[in-house]
Amino acid sequence: MLKNQNGFTLIEMLFVLMIISVLLILIVPSFSSKSSGIHDQGCDALVQVVQAQAEMYQLNESKPVTDIQNLVTSDYISSDQTTCPNGDELTIKSGIVQKSGSKE
Repeated sequence: MLKNQNGFTLIEMLFVLMIISVLLILIVPSFSSKSSGIHDQGCDALVQVVQAQAEMYQLNESKPVTDIQNLVTSDYISSDQTTCPNGDELTIKSGIVQKSGSKE
């Protein structure tokens, strides 16, 4: 008979699995709640990029941008840059680029 049996018992394995499960239950919801914040930050960055392109358009064409499609047709931005990753449409009012849901 073997007297030196190295290894984990079933109780030890269940205990380790329980600890891992509790940690996953605590950590996973915090990651999913932060994803919307990441999309909002990405949208803010896109607004800044499109705003810079609108100012470049105004410098080159000597007239302000009246519509976001003017930037697309003039190749200042691509057509996929008119919408944020979270689905907000970009618009231009008085030369300022805004998200469709923003109150600025």
